[in-house]
Amino acid sequence: MNSVDFEVLEATMRWLDAGHRMLLVTVVKTWGSSPRPEGAMLVLRDDGHVVGSISGGCIEDDLIDQVRRYGVAQRTPEVVEYGVSAEEARRFGLPCGGTMQLVLEPITRQSGMQTLHEALSRGELVARTLDMATGAVTLGPASTTDGVYFNETRLTTIHGPRYRMLVIGAGQLSRYLCQVAIGLDYQVVVCDPREEYVHTWDVPGTRLVRTMPDDTVLDMKLDERSAMITLTHDPKLDDLALMEALKTPAFYVGALGSRRNNAARRERLKEFDLSDAQLARLRGPAGIYIGSRTPPEIAISILAEVTAAKNSVLLPAILRVERGKTEKEVTNDTPINAGHLAYARLAV
Repeated sequence: MNSVDFEVLEATMRWLDAGHRMLLVTVVKTWGSSPRPEGAMLVLRDDGHVVGSISGGCIEDDLIDQVRRYGVAQRTPEVVEYGVSAEEARRFGLPCGGTMQLVLEPITRQSGMQTLHEALSRGELVARTLDMATGAVTLGPASTTDGVYFNETRLTTIHGPRYRMLVIGAGQLSRYLCQVAIGLDYQVVVCDPREEYVHTWDVPGTRLVRTMPDDTVLDMKLDERSAMITLTHDPKLDDLALMEALKTPAFYVGALGSRRNNAARRERLKEFDLSDAQLARLRGPAGIYIGSRTPPEIAISILAEVTAAKNSVLLPAILRVERGKTEKEVTNDTPINAGHLAYARLAV
């Protein structure tokens, strides 16, 4: 798991071992437009070195300048704000009207970073609570629906994989897709009962299961923070997973395949106990149309659509694979001009 949280934690532990003082900086509240969400964090070393991100760079520059001038003198956490006035917003590169409230926390051996790192390495979701008066830290379990909580006396942040992804098939495309999905902080499970594929699967950070796809979907209890993609091209596997996943509240259910295969798949799925509304949730062919041909390009295409769905972004119709390929055929294989077609044909 190469999340920003993990990188910040690893840097924190290295710098503690080297005897540095440091600050953990966390975005706890935002108003108006803000470049980074609540919970974003960085660690700032006493000599100005930094890992992580809380803005486009200008606020980091100001914090680095303050530490280089005055060192890390804090003994307990403190709260600072940036972008309160229009002048400050311009100075610190915030969008017009944007304001950010940050907590600056001095890190010591008692800050629980080693324990937090070990929990994240096990794929756990952890709530870290900071007492603003004393700097004391407690760690406990969290749920996927928990968020950042701050009330001036206590700060609770959530760390670990917030979203899950189930990938059906352990082939070459799955490798590329899973590698990027891990970088996007998904907890990735790969399901493939086929003997010839499982022995060569070696993508770090993923969990491989060999149960049948429909059983895997039921066992995982896919929820609103879950995505599932079928990649085997084998109806005996893909259809089993889809018929169960489409009944769940998963935010994304997609299937790889051509337009013809996708149409045939939908006809097969009608034979199962699925409503029209459930069938309409199927993303197929999965991905957005970027002319992808190679496995890495197809993986990016699919994950782009997954990301849009996760962020509740409604993509224009021209970006659907089926629609994009049709448009390209109509225009005699000339490249699609997104600036022209995406606006000319949005309402389909």
